Amino acid sequence: MAIKIQIILGSTRPNRRGESVTQWVYELAKTRDDIEAELVDIKDYNLPLLDEPEPAGSKNYVHEHTKHWSAKINEADGYVFVTPEYNHSVPSAMKNAVDFLYSEWNNKAVGFVSYGGVGGVRSVEHWRSIAGQLQMADVRGQVTLMNRDDFDELQVQPKDHHERAAHAMLDQLSSWASALKPLRNK
Repeated sequence: MAIKIQIILGSTRPNRRGESVTQWVYELAKTRDDIEAELVDIKDYNLPLLDEPEPAGSKNYVHEHTKHWSAKINEADGYVFVTPEYNHSVPSAMKNAVDFLYSEWNNKAVGFVSYGGVGGVRSVEHWRSIAGQLQMADVRGQVTLMNRDDFDELQVQPKDHHERAAHAMLDQLSSWASALKPLRNK
C-alpha cells in the first residue's frame, strides 16, 4: 500500500521559484509505486498570522481556516517541505502555517527540498530543529538547488544529481513514513 506524502510549497511570494520546484518534485513522486503524492500550497489556505487563542497542542481550534488546514495535514503519512531560505532561515509564511498545528505533525516523516543563494541549506537546518520539536522524523537525504545555477528565471532546471538526490530522499521518506505508521494508529 502506498504511503501518502504531501509535497508542501512553502513560499507565498508573487513570482516564487517554489512553484516549479514543487511541481518537479511532485512529478518525480508520481512515478513511484510506494508513494501517493499530493501537492499542497500553503498560499491556498490563506492563513493569517497565528490567531488561535489556545496552543496548537490542545486542538481546540476555533477558526475554520485552522480546522481546514488541520484536516488537510492530518491526511498525510509524511511530507516534503519545499522551502526557500530567507535571511539564513525559514520562510515566515511556512513557519506560521506549521505553527498552527501540533499533533497533526507528530510521528510523521519529513524530507526537504530547498533553494536559495547557497541551496537553502540554512533553512533546512532550522527546519530540522523545528521538526524535532514537532515529533517528526526528518530524513537525512535532501535536495539543494542554487538560485544562480539551477534556475532559468523562475523555472527550476534540475540536473541528474538533483533527480538522484530527490529519489534517495523519497526512498528514505517512504521507509520512515511506513515505519512510523503504527505509532499513529494506536
